[in-house]
Amino acid sequence: MTEKKFQPYVSPTTDMKEFTLRALLIGLVMSVILGAANAYLGLKAGMTIAATYPAAVIGMAILKAFKGTILEENFVRTVGSIGESVAAGAIFTIPAFYISGLWEKDFSSISHYFQATAIMLAGGILGIMFVALLRKVMVEDVELPFPESVAASEIHKAGRTGGSGASLLFTTMIVGSIIEILKQFKLFAEKWEQFVPFMKNFIFFSRDQKARDAAEAAIKSGQTTDLAHVPVQGGLLLSSPAVSSAFIGVGYIIGPKLASLNFSGGLLAWGLFVPIIMYFLGPELNIDKMNSEQLITTAGQIWTFIVRPIAIGGMLTGAAYTLFRMRKSLATGLSRAIADVKKAASSAQSTDEVRTEKDLPFIYVLGGIGLAAILTFFIYLYFSSSVTAALVATIVMIIAGFFFAAVSGYLVGIIGSSNNPISGLTLSTLVVAAVLMVALGMKGQAGVAAVLAVAAVVCVSTAVAGEMLQDLKVGHILGGTPWKMELGDILGVILASAVMFLPLIVLNQADTATGGTGFGGKNLPAPQAGLMAMLSQGIVAGKMAWPLIIVGIIMGFGFILMGVRSPMLVSVGMYLSLETTFAIFVGGLIKGLLEKISEAKKHNEAQKARIENNGVLLASGFIAGEALTGLLFATIAFFTGKKPSEILSFFENPSFLVSLLVIGLIAGILIYIPLKKAGNPDEPAPPQIQI
Repeated sequence: MTEKKFQPYVSPTTDMKEFTLRALLIGLVMSVILGAANAYLGLKAGMTIAATYPAAVIGMAILKAFKGTILEENFVRTVGSIGESVAAGAIFTIPAFYISGLWEKDFSSISHYFQATAIMLAGGILGIMFVALLRKVMVEDVELPFPESVAASEIHKAGRTGGSGASLLFTTMIVGSIIEILKQFKLFAEKWEQFVPFMKNFIFFSRDQKARDAAEAAIKSGQTTDLAHVPVQGGLLLSSPAVSSAFIGVGYIIGPKLASLNFSGGLLAWGLFVPIIMYFLGPELNIDKMNSEQLITTAGQIWTFIVRPIAIGGMLTGAAYTLFRMRKSLATGLSRAIADVKKAASSAQSTDEVRTEKDLPFIYVLGGIGLAAILTFFIYLYFSSSVTAALVATIVMIIAGFFFAAVSGYLVGIIGSSNNPISGLTLSTLVVAAVLMVALGMKGQAGVAAVLAVAAVVCVSTAVAGEMLQDLKVGHILGGTPWKMELGDILGVILASAVMFLPLIVLNQADTATGGTGFGGKNLPAPQAGLMAMLSQGIVAGKMAWPLIIVGIIMGFGFILMGVRSPMLVSVGMYLSLETTFAIFVGGLIKGLLEKISEAKKHNEAQKARIENNGVLLASGFIAGEALTGLLFATIAFFTGKKPSEILSFFENPSFLVSLLVIGLIAGILIYIPLKKAGNPDEPAPPQIQI
């Protein structure tokens, strides 16, 4: 019995509009907008949200007005979502050049713009070309379920007969934007925080209570004592959740369990490490003479220079553990990569091949890889000033880039791009590159720069490969033309690479112009980039607070032994400010409350799917609205050097009570509207968005 051949939604023999000028322009604009929004979110919260669903919904809504075809919608989504993957690769690595001190003095220079653009372009093109080699064998593999691709294709199909949900997305984009505007103009407070000091005391190293009492009395009377002791005095920084529709939206999307893990990291940092370190350092720092603002600043410095390196050690263990847990999938992906490229190379594309099976010509793909490799070589040569080091780095990048692109595609086929461990794969490349640079005698800042450049190209390549293969699978289901989607992604990568450094410049320079410290600081923590910077400096330049890193690594092992689901997420929570993780936790609580209400109402699976879909669209709108408005205000600060509140301010010290009402409004929207749109129990189940 022969296996039934797969038939796409649109027949291969159907002549339908697909790669049109309007579809290309809409996709390119969305690529920039969604990429910039994800850059904002990733730098602030250490997480990005897959752009596949927002791109699909927005594209469907716009093309509906022009009576566009489903293949145009597929093309728009493909091009529109690729910017997010370029942004993800960029924010995980490019800020590391600033954090490590390489670009600290002139981050916004033309030279750095061209260097960053070249890195993103080389990585993006390599990712596309690698996937073009592997597309056919991977999208046709029945063992790869591609959960997010299937869901996205079903959304496109459902959109041909009903609403796309775009109104929900655009509504919360507007609401999120308004909230951000009013917050920046100080109609309500962004957060509330208060430092609670502890009483000054002494710890005596003696079990003799009488001796301790006598020593304490002597010290209080101004005398000395021979009993070993240390003075202690500290405090606890209390903070509210940040009034951020974006952070709450992130927490809603990842759900209560993951949001709780992230918040637990915040509690460890600010409820355990900062207070206990300050407890012993307090007398030395004379905190009893500090006012409230100085105490808050001191707590922040302890967190920045002591707790964060511990968190980076935890992230290192978390990344290694993530790869270890996926070792079977990774090994399978690597072995498949070798087999798949042999199949791809041996199956030359015939001239009579059907439309839905035509990739970019094989010779063009090899040419693209060659050009990207040459560009990469000159990038590395510029950073290292050594032909040997540049050549070795290029070879490492090509090999690692290909295998990790294949592995990324395989993992996307198993778990979807939202769960793709890009930072863990990049970290592996960085360690290998760093060790090789040291072996070749590359040290100091030149060695650090070369290592970061290798990691950056591989990171962008891996991110683009995963996202692109996910979109090509959607196209495979719907009947899209692969070579058109691949060409559209090339154009999307070129544009995204050319502009994605600009949001990074604006956010970093605006933060420093208004009193912040830029990347790696409290306002733009960029945790993955901080990890890359510290690790490259530690291995190549020998600059690392190893005792703190080792403590963090051991802490990460402790999380593993306790069965913590994601040690990486807990460590990222330690690296972020408490108000950020608290806001993400609030979003998770809102999602949990919604699920409880849905259970109480005895909704069936179809109703739960509608609730999930509408809730994700609402949360995505909140994220996009705040992110784009935040970028607008950052642009204003970039050119004026002023915070928005210095231009217009409703109140000098706005009330946080109004802030609580705003959080309540966000919660109400995320609960009421999904429940209202749950539909009747007998309605057919919609395609469910996979997160």
